[in-house]
Amino acid sequence: MLDATTRSGGTATASPRATAAELAVAVPPATTVSPAVPTHFAARCTRVLLSPWSRLSLLVVLLAAGACGVLMFEPQRLLTEGWPPQLSGAAAAAVFTVAYGVCTVAFVPRPLLNLAAGALFGSQLGLGVALTGTVLGAGIAFCLGRALGQDALRPLLRGRWLKAADGQLSRHGFRSMLMVRLFPGVPFWAANYCASVSRMGLLPFLLATGLGSIPNTAAYAVAGARASTPTSPAFLIAMACIALPALAGVVVAWRKRHQLRRL
Repeated sequence: MLDATTRSGGTATASPRATAAELAVAVPPATTVSPAVPTHFAARCTRVLLSPWSRLSLLVVLLAAGACGVLMFEPQRLLTEGWPPQLSGAAAAAVFTVAYGVCTVAFVPRPLLNLAAGALFGSQLGLGVALTGTVLGAGIAFCLGRALGQDALRPLLRGRWLKAADGQLSRHGFRSMLMVRLFPGVPFWAANYCASVSRMGLLPFLLATGLGSIPNTAAYAVAGARASTPTSPAFLIAMACIALPALAGVVVAWRKRHQLRRL
C-alpha cells in the first residue's frame, strides 16, 4: 500500500486514513446557540417586578384590597350583633386578635376595635386582646411598608415637614413613637407607615407601640365593657381617661404651633 507518493516517483495518492484525519480537522465542531435572549428578558422582567415602584404598587393594591374586604365584612356589627356563637373562649380571643391586627392594617379605627374588645371579652381580657392585636397590626404594617414602600418613598422626602418627621423617627425612634402612641392625634396607620419609611428599628417600634397604647386601649376597653351602664363610675373614669390625653395633645400642638410653622 502506498503512503503519499509511489516510490517510483508517480502521482501522489492520499491514503484513506490520512483523508479521514484531514476532514476531521477541517470541519469545525457544531456550536450550540446559547439562549441569551430569553435569559436577558427574564432578568429584565425580574428587575421590573422587584423595582421600588412595582413593590409600592403591590403595597397599594394590598391595602386597597384589605380596605374593600373590611367594608364588606362591616366589623362594626360586632358592637350590635355580638360575636358568632360558634366561637367561644380562647378560640374566640385568638380569632379576634388576628382580625384586630388585620383590620388596623386596613385602616379600621382602633377606638372602634377597642370598644368591641371590651364589649365582647370584658375589661381585662379585652385589654389583653386589644393590646396584642395592636402590636400585631403595627408589626404587619411596619414590615409591609419597610419591604414594599421604603425604597420608593424615601427619595420623595424633600419637604421640611417630611424631613423633620423622618429625622425625628430615625434618631429618636422609641421616644418619638412612644409620645405618638400616648397622645392621640396621629392616626394609627399613618404612624405605622411613617415609621416604616424612616430608619427606625422594628423592635423599638413594637416596644413603643405596646407601652404607649396601654392607657388609651385600657380606657376604651373599660368603656366598651361598661357601655350598658353609662352612669357607672368605671365608665365615667374611662371616658375621662380618653378625653384628657386628647385635650393634652391639643394643648401641646397649640403651644408648639410656631415651631411647626417654621418647619
